[in-house]
Amino acid sequence: MRRPGTRKLSVLAVCAAVVSVGAAAPPAAHPDTGLAGKRVPVAVGRGGAVASVDADATAAGIEVLKKGGNAVDAAVATAAALGVTEPYSSGIGGGGYFVYYDARTRTVHTIDGRETAPLSADEDLFKENGKPLSFDDAVTSGLSVGTPGTAATWQKALDEWGSKRLGTVLGPAERLARDGFTVDDTFRSQTAANETRFRAFPDTAKLFLPKGELPAVGSVLKNPDLARTYAELARKGVGALYHGALADEIVRTVEHPPVDPASGRNARPGKLTEKDLAVYRAKLQAPTRTSYRGLNVYSIAPSSSGGTTVGEALNILENTKLSGASEVQYLHHFIEASRIAFADRGRWVGDPAFEKVPTAGLLSQRFADSRACLIKDDAVLTSPLAPGDPARPAACGTGGTAAPTTYEGENTTHLTTADRWGNVVSYTLTIEQTGGSGITVPGRGFLLNNELTDFSFTPASPAVHDPNLPGPGKRPRSSIAPTIVLDGANRPVAAVGSPGGATIITTVLQTLTGLLDRHLPLVDAIAAPRASQRNAAQTELEPALYDSPSRKQLEAIGHSFKLNPEIGAATGVQRLPDGRWLAAAEKVRRGGGSAMVVHPDR
Repeated sequence: MRRPGTRKLSVLAVCAAVVSVGAAAPPAAHPDTGLAGKRVPVAVGRGGAVASVDADATAAGIEVLKKGGNAVDAAVATAAALGVTEPYSSGIGGGGYFVYYDARTRTVHTIDGRETAPLSADEDLFKENGKPLSFDDAVTSGLSVGTPGTAATWQKALDEWGSKRLGTVLGPAERLARDGFTVDDTFRSQTAANETRFRAFPDTAKLFLPKGELPAVGSVLKNPDLARTYAELARKGVGALYHGALADEIVRTVEHPPVDPASGRNARPGKLTEKDLAVYRAKLQAPTRTSYRGLNVYSIAPSSSGGTTVGEALNILENTKLSGASEVQYLHHFIEASRIAFADRGRWVGDPAFEKVPTAGLLSQRFADSRACLIKDDAVLTSPLAPGDPARPAACGTGGTAAPTTYEGENTTHLTTADRWGNVVSYTLTIEQTGGSGITVPGRGFLLNNELTDFSFTPASPAVHDPNLPGPGKRPRSSIAPTIVLDGANRPVAAVGSPGGATIITTVLQTLTGLLDRHLPLVDAIAAPRASQRNAAQTELEPALYDSPSRKQLEAIGHSFKLNPEIGAATGVQRLPDGRWLAAAEKVRRGGGSAMVVHPDR
């Protein structure tokens, strides 16, 4: 419950502000929604919408919508295509979180498709001789591979809310894998960054380093092994990944990573077993919810920290007028709210099957108000900041000892879809690092994740309980934050999400405040230069902010900054007042994203 007297804008006023942006200056629509290969960051029209980082993947979702599929069908089709064109960020070797708005019931549902640790895992999973492994050694190993959840997520979503069979929605991706896609600068640069470790695994090198060379920009890269794997799943269902021959092949690959002996790499064996795959389940669970500016903001609950941390930060900012604030004051409050929310995340959020996570407390306005009073207009909080106690909120209070934020890989991919009936999906999926573990299942065409490195290898601070240590069957904490915003009548306003590891939380928060408070068009809220504060001594800034006058003014208050060349790669959809959909993606990041609608405005 929100405490009495909290200042609110009317739902009608906020919605009018949000949608008037699109109405005042409608962006150019995509000229041909069936045409892949062109990346256009914004599109407006009817019949449904898809936004992702890749034009081929977006086109796959649009193809399914055109054939009568709904937003869930389109999301699975888009995700499967991203497994072809964005294989270093997603695929059936990984996991993710799926948030769905049902227009008929005006309700939001979610699926936790996070990878799980082997049943044999314990707190010492990433220790040798009592000492933690280096992060690099842990990543490129079988030890980092969790039980994949993506395929199970697709089937669960289709079973619950889809209208098409899995085989039907996998069709565009299977064709794309067979016929190939055009290599762009981003794909080549990501391959180059992984070249050394990819060469250590013959099957990975064969697939992504054709003829032993980096793929040339403009060349066509085919993945016939993945096409055959998709065809098998289409015939047999996703159970084929969790039982039988494919499951056995995954386990063998994890337990005996196929390393080229000449590479000199020591890829440690993992502990994944056939039983781990057989017992895996994607979990239906209630979303997180908070109220902001009279709107209802829904996201994913733990095991991801995304929903609780974005929600807490929004609650902290609720009583601050951001719409008329200068850029410096806006960024100051945004940074400090992020700092506080991350301090609380680190102490309280883990897998709720193993930890008592105070989700309701973290999302209460009373707790947020007790933390918001720490923020001063002319001073900066010191990180690491100690957490608060949501069970006993005290004004400007902190509880316990401060602990630093642990590292989390900064890759992943996000997609958003909507359909002609008003259903919406916000879906973030991942294999963790760019290139995951680096290990391809021989003959299957997909990389395995390294999600278990999202666990803390050791407690972040010996004096503080760490809820994110490994455990048997445990889901590592994530920062994924697919978000859907509804108006007071529970009708769609917008949906957003982003990749970026722990920067996902700050990217989603900044995109939402840019749209709802700063009144930016959605595509500009996505494109705006980003800041990311994660309870660290320094706040990361993209170049446009790092080189701006605002930086020096913020430093005068006490902020400290470091440069991050690129933070996140968001996508979103927005419902306009006349029922049209606006789809939006990045203008520049990752080479620019792709937004399409079924029937674009001309």
